[in-house]
Amino acid sequence: MQLSVKKKLIILFTWLAIVPTGLYYAYQYYPPENLDGNGLELITLVLFATFIPLMPIVINGTTIFFIQWVTLVGFLKYGLFVEIILMQFSMIPLLIRVRIRSNDWHRIPLNSGMFFVVSFLSGLIYFQLGGEVGMRDISSLLPPVISYEVMAIMINTMILFFYQRYFAKLDVRFNSKDFQWDFLSNMIMLPLSLSLYYLTFELGAFASLLIGVPFVSLSIILKMYNSSEKINEYLQKAGEIGHQLTESLKVKEVLDIFIEKIIETLPVEYAYILDCHDEELVLLRRVENGEKKPNDLKPLRKNEGISGAVWMSGQSVLYSSRSEWSHVAKGYMPEGVESVLCVPIVRSQKVRGILLLASSKKRAYEKFQLMIVDILCSYFGIAIENARHHETTKKNSERCALTNLYNYRYFEDLLTLEFNHLDVGQRKYLSLIMLDLDHFKVINDNYGHQSGNEILIELADRLCMLIGKKGTVARYGGEEFVILLPDVERDEAVRLAELVRSTIANRPFTLHDSLDDSNKQLMVRITASIGVATAPEDADDTLALIRHADRALYTGAKQAGRNRVAQYVK
Repeated sequence: MQLSVKKKLIILFTWLAIVPTGLYYAYQYYPPENLDGNGLELITLVLFATFIPLMPIVINGTTIFFIQWVTLVGFLKYGLFVEIILMQFSMIPLLIRVRIRSNDWHRIPLNSGMFFVVSFLSGLIYFQLGGEVGMRDISSLLPPVISYEVMAIMINTMILFFYQRYFAKLDVRFNSKDFQWDFLSNMIMLPLSLSLYYLTFELGAFASLLIGVPFVSLSIILKMYNSSEKINEYLQKAGEIGHQLTESLKVKEVLDIFIEKIIETLPVEYAYILDCHDEELVLLRRVENGEKKPNDLKPLRKNEGISGAVWMSGQSVLYSSRSEWSHVAKGYMPEGVESVLCVPIVRSQKVRGILLLASSKKRAYEKFQLMIVDILCSYFGIAIENARHHETTKKNSERCALTNLYNYRYFEDLLTLEFNHLDVGQRKYLSLIMLDLDHFKVINDNYGHQSGNEILIELADRLCMLIGKKGTVARYGGEEFVILLPDVERDEAVRLAELVRSTIANRPFTLHDSLDDSNKQLMVRITASIGVATAPEDADDTLALIRHADRALYTGAKQAGRNRVAQYVK
C-alpha cells in the first residue's frame, strides 16, 4: 500500500515531535549507568546490535530478528537511554536488510519512532514494577523483566496494527502469525539474555563473545539451512508448474499459466514474454502490476536493449538496480523499475523467445531465483512448442486444405455438440443451410480444376464475410457447403439463405483459365441451390436435420429449377 504524501509528512512530523524530545527526556531522567571501565563491553553490545539484524531467521514465511536479546542486556545493565540507542542502531541494518525504496522514505521515521515508543514505554513499566538497573538477583529481576518483554511485544504489535489498519488501510488481524512468532521467539530468547546479563558482571566484554559468537554462528547456519529449504521449495514449485505447462495443449493457456505462475512465485511487478520472430522480438504477453496490457510495444531487434542482448548472447542477466542496466536498455521500460531479470527461452539449442521480469525494488531477485526461472523457461519452451504443434495438427485435421473452412469431420462434431445444447435447453433453435453450386462440372470442364478451385476459395471467403459470428461455415464436400446457425429460427435462416444465394448469383467470380496457355483472367457467373431445415421443428437428431436440409436442397431447389432457396416441408 503506497501512502499519500500527506500521510508520509504526518509520520515525519510525529517523529520530530516525539523522538528528539523523548531522547532528551530519557537522557535527563534515565541516564547511562555503570559506564566505568574502558567501555569495551558496551562497544561489543553495539556491534552485535548492528550485526544481528543482518542475520534474520525465516520460519514459515515469517522473518524474525533476534535483536532484543542484546538490547535487553543493555537496558538491564546500563539503563533506558542506552537501550533506546541500541534499538536505534539496530534499525539501520534492519532498513538496509528490507531494502527501503526512495518513495518509502517514511519508513525510516516510522520505524525509528516505533522503536523509541516501544523502548520508552516498556522501560517505564519495568521501573514502575520495581525493576532497577545494575546487578540484581534473579528472584527480584524476573517479574519486572517478563513484564517488560511482554509489554514491549504488545506495544509494538498495537502500534503496527494501528498503522496497518487505520493508516495504511490494510485488512490485518491483531493476533496474527507474525505476532505469535514474535512473542514466542522473544520468550525463548529471554533466558539467553539473562545469561549474558549475569555473565557480563563476571567476564566483562568477553561474555558477549562467549554467548554472542555461538549465537551469530547458529544464525548463519540457520540462514544457510533456510536458503537451502527455500531453494528446494522453489524447485518443487518449478516442477509443479512444469507439469501444469506440459499438460496444456493450447498456446494461449500455456502463455497464461506461465505468466501467472511466474508472478505468483517471484516478486514481479512487470512481466513480458517476447517471441524471436525473424530478426525482431515480438511481444506475446505483457502484464504490469497484475493487469494484462495490450501487446502494442515497438519490437526490438537482436542485440537491442536488454532483451535483444540476451537474445544475441543466449545468456541470462540479473540486474539489482537501474544504474546497472540503464546504459543497456532501449525502448520501453516502465518508470520506477530497478531490478531486472531477463532469461532466454531455449528450444533445440536455439533461442526461441525472451522472458523479462522487473520490479521497482532494488535487489528484488536473488541468484538462485535466476536458476529457477531458467528451469521454468525450459519447461515453457517445451510446452509452447508442443502446444503450437498440437494446434497446427488439430487445425489441419479440422480444416479444408483448399478453402481453410472447417471440414466434414469438424462439422459433424459441432452439430452433435449443438444438438446436445438444444436438448438441455441451452439453445431454442438450430438451423442448417446447405448449398450446392449449380452446374459446377461445366466450370471444371471449360476452365480446368484449378480455376474451379479459385471459385471455391472465393466462395468460402464470401460466405465467411456474410455469416460472420452468426454461425459456422464448413465445406461439406466437393462444391457443397453447410452453414450451422445456433439460435436462429427458420424464417431468419431462410432470409439469410436468400442473401447468400443473391450474393453468389449477382456478383461474378474471378478465375484464371488454366486450360489456356495465356492463363487469362475471366469473370464468371455461377449460381447455387440452397436448402434450409430447422430443429426442433424439422428434426429431433443430427442425421434428420442433415437429411431434411439435403432433401430441401435437391427436391425443393435443384429439381425446381436451381438458383433458389427451399425450406424443408414435412
